[in-house]
Amino acid sequence: MKLIAYNCRSDERVYFEKFAKQYGVDLTLTREAPTAETVSAAEGCPCISIITTPMTRELLQMYYDVGVRFISTRSIGYDHIDRKAAQEIGMRIGNVSYAPESVADYTIMLALMATRKIKKIVLRSEAQDFSLAGVRGTELHNLTVGIIGTGRIGGVVAQRFAAFGCRVIAYDLHQNDSLKGFVEYVPLPRLFAESDLITLHMPATKENYHIINAEAIAAMKDGVYLINTARGSLIDTQALMDGVESGKIGGAALDVIENESGLYYNNLKNEILTNRERAVLKSYPNVIVLPHTAFYTDQAVSDMVKHSMESCLLFTEGKKNPWQIV
Repeated sequence: MKLIAYNCRSDERVYFEKFAKQYGVDLTLTREAPTAETVSAAEGCPCISIITTPMTRELLQMYYDVGVRFISTRSIGYDHIDRKAAQEIGMRIGNVSYAPESVADYTIMLALMATRKIKKIVLRSEAQDFSLAGVRGTELHNLTVGIIGTGRIGGVVAQRFAAFGCRVIAYDLHQNDSLKGFVEYVPLPRLFAESDLITLHMPATKENYHIINAEAIAAMKDGVYLINTARGSLIDTQALMDGVESGKIGGAALDVIENESGLYYNNLKNEILTNRERAVLKSYPNVIVLPHTAFYTDQAVSDMVKHSMESCLLFTEGKKNPWQIV
């Protein structure tokens, strides 16, 4: 099989080369993104591997026209791909899976940072302000944690919080039977009303767009903590900012934000950023904003490359593909 991997980072290269040799893949690696200017590089490739470049109808059609029939995104999320257009064009789409512990551990880290008010402590320490006023934390075992989405990642997150002694409640359209010994599934309004800390673990879809909005925040406990390591579009940013400024939200830790496409994974230290909401969120002493790195471990990167390549091979061989979504 001939395969081109776009947006190949230097840390991915060793894994691409390893698995290409293992599977006998004729591999081309490029740092370039899949665009109208780079589409010709995919000629002769039935499949391409991408990361999070937006794949519009026009771009999907261009790749289809040069012979590409399957696109594998090296990510769990696939909201950057126009799936409706792909279906109509005849382009097949796949995502990947990776060790859920990477995001789960990061989620716990963010929860601890938020509830122990680490941002305030670090900022004060840098200015040699070692006073205690305003930095008293909360212990996890005293909290009711609400988990929205209990798939592979959310399930491990539930286990982690239960190990801390938290009461864990959850909402998911498809309940995870393996969690029912220590997780109580509840309706979403009840989760909002009872949770001291809420963490999100679901893909971005039209149905759950802004699942955390002004109405949802109003239904939450005063001083609630919000953690998001899933997708930025799950939270209405303006409603979040209003909640922080009113004191309704006691703290937030965000690995993802709305409109982050084209922002992260680039060195932009001398650039003017156009995401004003990010600047406002970062200005709050009780809000942590990190650059979508919850997934980023050696195991996860290896898994993403391996599964992307395996997914392409399964497609070309006409075999059942557990990662195919369109």
